[in-house]
Amino acid sequence: MLKQLIFAFTILFSLSSLANIVVDPTKSVINWKGKKVTGEHVGTVKVKSGNFDLKKQKATVVVDMTSIDVTDLKGEWKGKLMNHLRSDDFFSVDKHKEAKLVLDKMINAGKDKYNVSGKLTIKGKTQPVKFEVVEKSGTYEGELTFDRTKFDVKYKSGKFFENLGDKLIYDDVKLNFKIAAKK
Repeated sequence: MLKQLIFAFTILFSLSSLANIVVDPTKSVINWKGKKVTGEHVGTVKVKSGNFDLKKQKATVVVDMTSIDVTDLKGEWKGKLMNHLRSDDFFSVDKHKEAKLVLDKMINAGKDKYNVSGKLTIKGKTQPVKFEVVEKSGTYEGELTFDRTKFDVKYKSGKFFENLGDKLIYDDVKLNFKIAAKK
């Protein structure tokens, strides 16, 4: 009987430790894509920290907005776009160094898939989000699309400016992410 009790306690302890997952920022990747009438730009932004509590179905991921990078341009044009994205026209990085995603609901949607919902905070503005996450060998992968204008990023948006022609920048920003757990 004592052996069975110790075995059961060991299993419970190991399962509860798996429920709390700390994010490994060095192995986590977030790629962004923004589109405009004449094309698109892509880049990356780094994860600063995060954790998942699978038992409570909650997660938090903090993004380092100072790390925003443009990967489709080089030289002078890359620098200009990165500086513009960091300016008040876009993400006001000097004032808002972090963005945060807080998930408050993770529903199992099949083998290693979760439908998640929560709140995204950018530039001090918080909005609800929903998307799918797939668990793959210690990583959580998915795609999140958000409307930048809901976070006070209105530069060349057709919702706020008229007659932009080929200067129009679409409102949706796509984030493809791979969040890795520390081992």
